[in-house]
Amino acid sequence: MKQILYILTTLFLIASCGPDDPQTETVKLSVDKTSLEFTAEGGDQTFTVTASEQVYIVPGENWLKFKKGAAGSDYKAIVTITAEANPATEPRQTRISVVAGEEKQYVDVVQAAAEKTEPGPGTDGPIVPENDGNLAWKMAERLGIGWNLGNQFDAHNNGVSGETIWGNPKATRQTFAKVKAAGFSTVRIPVTWMGHFGEAPEYKIEEAWIDRVAEVVGYAEEAGLNVIINMHHDGADSNYWLDIKSAAANTTIQARILEQITALWTQIAVKFQDKGSFLMFEAFNEIHDGGWGWGANRGDGGKQYNCLNEWNQAFVDAVRAAGGENENRFLGIPAYCTNVDIAIESMVLPKDKVLGKQMVSVHCYDPFDYTLSAKYSEWGHTAAASKKVPGDNEDDLKKVFEKLYVHFVSQGTPVYLGEFGCVNRSTEREQAFQQYYLKFFAKLSKTYGVPCLLWDNGAKGYGEESSAFINHGNGEYSSPEAKAAMQALVGSYVNSLTLSDVYRNAPK
Repeated sequence: MKQILYILTTLFLIASCGPDDPQTETVKLSVDKTSLEFTAEGGDQTFTVTASEQVYIVPGENWLKFKKGAAGSDYKAIVTITAEANPATEPRQTRISVVAGEEKQYVDVVQAAAEKTEPGPGTDGPIVPENDGNLAWKMAERLGIGWNLGNQFDAHNNGVSGETIWGNPKATRQTFAKVKAAGFSTVRIPVTWMGHFGEAPEYKIEEAWIDRVAEVVGYAEEAGLNVIINMHHDGADSNYWLDIKSAAANTTIQARILEQITALWTQIAVKFQDKGSFLMFEAFNEIHDGGWGWGANRGDGGKQYNCLNEWNQAFVDAVRAAGGENENRFLGIPAYCTNVDIAIESMVLPKDKVLGKQMVSVHCYDPFDYTLSAKYSEWGHTAAASKKVPGDNEDDLKKVFEKLYVHFVSQGTPVYLGEFGCVNRSTEREQAFQQYYLKFFAKLSKTYGVPCLLWDNGAKGYGEESSAFINHGNGEYSSPEAKAAMQALVGSYVNSLTLSDVYRNAPK
């Protein structure tokens, strides 16, 4: 919304201009400066306005702020312009309009570009991503923008997983053909295996279950999509067989779990051994002890982290030993709770006989109170203060990507966001902010070389956990609002606009 600042009070005509002797006084307007120049660091500058009637100012861009001084007896007012620091390596400019009646004056504003700094740990200045063609960037370009077939094969009830248990229809060829047509390049198919494998020592997977997973993977392959499959709710909150809390406290339990991991991933890898590089395996999902990254893991001396590192190693060893295309397959290695900060602090990538074939897997739903719980209805610098998560929303999200870029991408280690999202909203204004969030997220993904996959659980409606975007049974958009959201997301990822462009076009 254009900000209008009234800076002078209306002047009354002189007393001699009575009703019997009307006179039209010419509006007078003058500005003592026609241009302002700011350094990249920003700061304050002033100009003086003199007018004979009410004056208002139309700012050019949202990186400028205004403050008026009190008008003196001669009806002059000093206007202070504050420019934010320019984070971009290109100069920027805009024009301020000063209007009184039909009179208009302009003040041109130019700000210098930020100095380009080399990215790396400890860099104090802005992180400037550079696509140097390393493996991380190549994988980012390959995976691109993706979509999750969520609450499908990962759904479960009473310890048994099932494709339609949580209300979604069975996936079809049409599902993935339409996902591809919508502009996505990768699908993640979360799979929960519990309830479909036998007892020790074979832990044999039920043929009907793995065959159905393979059938759906084939649909995605036919559509020309990259595919990621995993072990999903088998390790949910330490409530099922992938119990990280118990494993950290008991070496016998840890040994049993490692045995199960090896047996199950061996069978999965053998099943798909003839599938080419379009197919990735992701070891696990959000492994944690029920505290979502803030549980006993914070004070157990790294025991849970060490357990997960061993699980990841067992996964890699099992897949590589399974033969066929598995010897060179890309593998997703999840951090504890797929938490970005924990990944940076504690993650140890498994040893692998094949170099450069692992990708770090993390998730991002920042800020949770906006994206998933829907406690707040708006997001970003143009949002109403009472309706958004406090703070600098865009900068806070950008810092997540900067961390991933500095610690992984710039070092040649591929990383992907297996899940992100923003639930559907009911009003047109709220939907505009949802689309803005998705646009900004997608542009961060592209800018920083971190591919991301949207979480779609098929849950219709609005608000908390309502993330239905594409119908899982036929690939059609779940609603007109979902279509607009998906077009905003994919469009932002593929177009040539910059982060600054997206920022400037935030909802008004």
